[in-house]
Amino acid sequence: MKKQLLTLCLGLCAAGAFAQFQVNPQVGLNFQQLTSPLAGVEYKANVGWMLGADLRFGDRLYVQPGAFFGRSATAVKVYSNDTLQVEDDLVRTSLKLKAMVGYRLIDTYQFNLRFAMGPTYDVLLSVDDRNDNIGYNKGDFRGGSMNIDAALGFDMGVFTVEPGVSFGLSRVFSDNPTVKDIGSKYLTYGLTIGINFGDDDK
Repeated sequence: MKKQLLTLCLGLCAAGAFAQFQVNPQVGLNFQQLTSPLAGVEYKANVGWMLGADLRFGDRLYVQPGAFFGRSATAVKVYSNDTLQVEDDLVRTSLKLKAMVGYRLIDTYQFNLRFAMGPTYDVLLSVDDRNDNIGYNKGDFRGGSMNIDAALGFDMGVFTVEPGVSFGLSRVFSDNPTVKDIGSKYLTYGLTIGINFGDDDK
């Protein structure tokens, strides 16, 4: 799946090689939730961070490959008979590869409003918990997650603001016997700010 996404990214870049081109480095916050907790378990998104860059090829309609490095945190609480037994933050480090397609809903010299959507893949780099109370490790998780992402971008001069959401399509946990029956997937919200280099108005 990672090879397929990388091939798609390269294809999109090649298709837009002679189109209008922008580079958009960004930094921001993310909030990652896990769906479908087991009975007695509660997940709640905590604040994480991310940094990376998107490339944009095209004018009104454009392709948008990108790559982001980030740390995501989810609070995990485990109850027994309504009594809290374990509380800790599950923290993951990942590399997100993006292959999105967008459209400029508003396209002026000083302000653009964009919408983009497409497949992404999160490569899992590490797993830890802040206080070593949960006991999860990288082997309990799949090596990555295929997602569908959507984002709304605001360009104001050279500055950008982009809220987005990522819907995980892959199971979070591996086939390890201790976690194979947990059907959780990722649901991630993010907000980035950035700077545009390049010209989409030629």
